[in-house]
Amino acid sequence: MTEVEIIQTLFQLLKHIAPDMEPSELKPDENIRETLNIDSYDTLQFIVAINDTLGIEIPESDYGKITTLNSLTKYLVEKSNAKLKI
Repeated sequence: MTEVEIIQTLFQLLKHIAPDMEPSELKPDENIRETLNIDSYDTLQFIVAINDTLGIEIPESDYGKITTLNSLTKYLVEKSNAKLKI
């Protein structure tokens, strides 16, 4: 997947988790949880949805690496590319 496709997918998933918010207004370096006002349960649902939709598992030890749209997108692009090389 390209970076643009990943971002579009993330916006769709975030819209499902936080329907009253507009994820496309999320700035690349803003904290996703704080900006969209989602709690830890919603965050976990979001991470599970990423796994289900993109087939990329995010271990709990990596949660701290994916707090912003930029960091999450970069993380998913790297994981996606690594998955393709296997």
